[in-house]
Amino acid sequence: MAAEEPLQEEWRQHYPLFPRLLFAQDSTSPAGITTRIKALHAAATDPALAGFLREVPVLVAPLVDVLQGGPAEPVWRPVQDPRSTVSWSQSHTR
Repeated sequence: MAAEEPLQEEWRQHYPLFPRLLFAQDSTSPAGITTRIKALHAAATDPALAGFLREVPVLVAPLVDVLQGGPAEPVWRPVQDPRSTVSWSQSHTR
């Protein structure tokens, strides 16, 4: 009897890279969203998260930007460098 190939999760067929962790910020003012982005950036400096952040890029964006530009547009900010913007599918660079 031939060995069967293990089934691949459905999402891996469409997204061969591990999906990014995306935070879409809403329900507050623009200043509140900026504060939340700064808090995520501060949390990203924790040395205990360094390995995770190398493997799984964490991106944040105001929901209004995602809705206006579209989720595939470069509206996402890497938590390690919130001044830059990338698309969610871009490789995360530091």
